Amino acid sequence: MTTLKHLSLFILLLAMHTVQAQSIDEISKNRLILPNGWGLSPVGKMLTLGDLPLNIAVSHSQKLLAVTNNGQSTQSIMLIDAVKQTRLDSVIIGKSWLGLAFSANDQFLYASGGNDNCIVKYSLANQKLKAVDTLALGKPWPVRISVAGIAVDDARNKLYAVTKEDNALYVYDLKAKHVLSRTPLGGEGYNCILSHSKNELYISCWGSGKILVWDTQQAKFSSDIAVGSNPNDMCLTKNGKYLFVANANDNSVSVIDLRKRQVIETLNAALFPHSLAGSTTNSVALSEDQKKLFIANADNNCLAVFDVSEPGESVSKGFIPTAWYPTCVRTVGKTIFISNGKGSMSMANPDGPNPYGRDEEVVYQQGGTIKKSTPVQYIGGLFKGSLQILNNPTDKALAVYTKSVYKNTPDPQGKDFKIPENNPIPHKPNVTSPIKYVFYIVKENRTYDQVLGDMPEGNGDKNLVLFGEKVTPNQHAIAREFVLLDNFYVNGEVSADGHNWSLGGYATDYLEKTWPTSYGGRGGDYDAEGNRKIANNKDGFIWDFCKRNGVSYRTYGEFADDYKPNIPVLKDHFCPFYTSWDQKVRDTIRFTQWRKDFDSLLVHQSLPRLNTLRFINDHTEGLNKGRPTPKAHCADNDLAVGMFVDYLSHSPIWNESVVFVVEDDAQNGPDHVDAHRSPAFVAGGFVKTGFVDHTMYSTAGMLRTMELILGIPPMSQYDASAEPMWRCFDNTPQHQPYRVKPHQVDLNEVNTDTSKYAYISQKLDFRKEDEAPDGILNEIIWKAVKGIDSPCPPSVHAAFFINR
Repeated sequence: MTTLKHLSLFILLLAMHTVQAQSIDEISKNRLILPNGWGLSPVGKMLTLGDLPLNIAVSHSQKLLAVTNNGQSTQSIMLIDAVKQTRLDSVIIGKSWLGLAFSANDQFLYASGGNDNCIVKYSLANQKLKAVDTLALGKPWPVRISVAGIAVDDARNKLYAVTKEDNALYVYDLKAKHVLSRTPLGGEGYNCILSHSKNELYISCWGSGKILVWDTQQAKFSSDIAVGSNPNDMCLTKNGKYLFVANANDNSVSVIDLRKRQVIETLNAALFPHSLAGSTTNSVALSEDQKKLFIANADNNCLAVFDVSEPGESVSKGFIPTAWYPTCVRTVGKTIFISNGKGSMSMANPDGPNPYGRDEEVVYQQGGTIKKSTPVQYIGGLFKGSLQILNNPTDKALAVYTKSVYKNTPDPQGKDFKIPENNPIPHKPNVTSPIKYVFYIVKENRTYDQVLGDMPEGNGDKNLVLFGEKVTPNQHAIAREFVLLDNFYVNGEVSADGHNWSLGGYATDYLEKTWPTSYGGRGGDYDAEGNRKIANNKDGFIWDFCKRNGVSYRTYGEFADDYKPNIPVLKDHFCPFYTSWDQKVRDTIRFTQWRKDFDSLLVHQSLPRLNTLRFINDHTEGLNKGRPTPKAHCADNDLAVGMFVDYLSHSPIWNESVVFVVEDDAQNGPDHVDAHRSPAFVAGGFVKTGFVDHTMYSTAGMLRTMELILGIPPMSQYDASAEPMWRCFDNTPQHQPYRVKPHQVDLNEVNTDTSKYAYISQKLDFRKEDEAPDGILNEIIWKAVKGIDSPCPPSVHAAFFINR
């Protein structure tokens, strides 16, 4: 029988009273606050890893660890001495992903070749990695295979690989060097683990919610076991009786009795009972004595610890604070090893347009290349992972660690926000807001300093301004006439996760782990915005929550491409003539498309309460010859925003309306505070006049504000706990209508540049969002605005709000 286990907060708090305050202080003295409002206070020793480490393999001798770094920038395989806890070697691999496995004698290491659709074999002579062979499963991308988890059966000279593009199990003959069989899985494969004693291979089928059992003797599937949503990492007890499976979308671990072939227990790994989606439970490991289970919660930045000495009767023990986004946990003896995907802090990126690796090149003409500089600034590769090392904690130490984790975690009930009762943002559920209509505009990819860094009222760096007041007079005017937000941060890093964050308050582990591959030019598709089911938030997006709660809604281009909806909830709830992604269409034209629809809905008294729109052209097309200059594109985008606020403010519903404007991400530019800091705007009858709000807000907080207005519940742990933007609002609707400011840049200005950057721009793909490599586009935009020969500003890395 399946049961649900969660932490007993009462017992835990009693245990905490015995802990000395100084111990908590020691852990918290270097505490950092992330741009999303969550804290970090990792314990133990830290080793620097590469970009987005996803997996740790432990050698059979338990003397070595291998780590695969699978981020947007340089990808590598690292070898770690598990005893001395030092790095032994690191080798660059062109394309890789999750899969890692040692041979039984520790002479070889096998690593996934990602979208090269192969496995790379390394020798381990003298504690150094050397590529000695490539095991091909098929031709490289665009052939869709994509190797995920792998397992090696040395006794039978076989290698097993599961894939996440053609969703199959491959059996490879290591001696004959060819594929023996390919069997469909029924969903995206994640990992596989071999039980020699049972002659079975257990496969987590990421996209189907099942564990598949492969009989290695009969060479066929013998059974499948339903588990939670997005099952990923697994671990097996030494006696082979129980399998533990992490479920990323459910905040849970399924405990499987392999004799009964069924889940006998479900462990709730979240920090609070009844938590919404957002823990992102994505790795599991057993202690040496098999009595404790360590569970990595990527988005909670912690390990959950359970006593599993009696499977079926497990008991929560507490939590361990990690660094940012733990992706894997493994144990060797009494030592715990944790790979943290995003390292230990968020950082500024004042050299934002200069993101390339030292040895990387881009061909721009026959016989010519551009050399690149140190890889420190593009957000896709800015946050380097870490290996966290600590001893299996005593109960007393675990109580201290647990208190630290809760200190890092925002209140899921939002009790600390203290919204005044007369504020138009409801202070509690079931309180009706006087604001009836919400208009939510999502734009593309700008940082605060790029746009508003020239406003002396805010915390800006004028040296980093690319699209200042002359280019964006309306955004500057809206910030001055309504509210200037200079401490606003997007939750996403790029458009691939940014749009899911912007409309769902969360990005799944699938998105977080796969977008760096495609953004690094290593193959893969743009799976976000409803384009692939596995990438969608489990509980849906803001429109789903509106539908469940009887709130009317409509979308204009957001999650609706090519004049059709991308997800079922938007069927009959989208504007059929609104243009989504097409940079040949101006945003001012998009405004007129919306206006036509708005007028019709208003006349028929059928205006939805939630209206989501997309204005895209601040993305720009670089120096693409004959196309609008970056300034012209951004000026068009700015004018569309101004025209929108102007038209709405002169409509009969102005005093019942609010407009929120956000960038889906901040990847395309520099910022002196943090690479996630972005311009954001709020306007409406109830919005304050001439107010500068320095409060730390996020995309999730903007969503929470909308949810409170609309009377719908939060979608994830992030928006549930995020600071609502109530300080931006007055008690009465007294803001005067807005008058659009004329553009000061010629909207018909086109690129005529003939430099190497113009040539590169012509080779980039602007047909879909972020198809053009963002690192390259960043530099082109900088050169286009600042001058072809303009140097980038000096590099500065800023820790985020130490000791807040």
